[in-house]
Amino acid sequence: MQLRTAIETRSRVEGNLLKVDDFLNHRVDIDLFPEIGESIAKRFAGAQPDLVLTAEASGIPPGLVTAQALSVPLVYAKKYVGVGERYTFAREVSSPSKGTEYRVEVARRVLPPGQRVAIVDDFLAGGRTAEALGEIVEEAGCEVIGFVFVVEKTFTSGRQRLEEHGWNVDSLVRIASLENGVAVLEPE
Repeated sequence: MQLRTAIETRSRVEGNLLKVDDFLNHRVDIDLFPEIGESIAKRFAGAQPDLVLTAEASGIPPGLVTAQALSVPLVYAKKYVGVGERYTFAREVSSPSKGTEYRVEVARRVLPPGQRVAIVDDFLAGGRTAEALGEIVEEAGCEVIGFVFVVEKTFTSGRQRLEEHGWNVDSLVRIASLENGVAVLEPE
């Protein structure tokens, strides 16, 4: 898988952060994304989602290629700082890595009740944004059919946070640890 090779050779470790922004979520290496979309879509194919949901901005590339592979629409939650007066489903989220609080919002008109929703994002660490997306889906009267992340730090609490809701969680590449400035990947 090209993605594993990219993580092994092109990622950086800065403190407790794995930086994949040179190819995944800032500068986007378009050669990696068809494989990412197909791999994620295969994990959701049997569940027959009606749409893919992600969060801006870094979730959009994997969400878009997944939605394309599944031939369903993509909806992305917008992030705002501060209180909003919009007609949306919304949650407050704190980001320990960025040291900020923000709101994720989805316009009510783009998430009608009864939809089967696949949630896709670039990265799972603490799981706060993903949890907010899942809660929004359920508040909208829709069904969370599962989450797939491009990269997961397995030594953090994100997966547990989501599984406590009864949601299915998967990822393409799992990071076992960040040791001596190197990302240690779990076997496939």
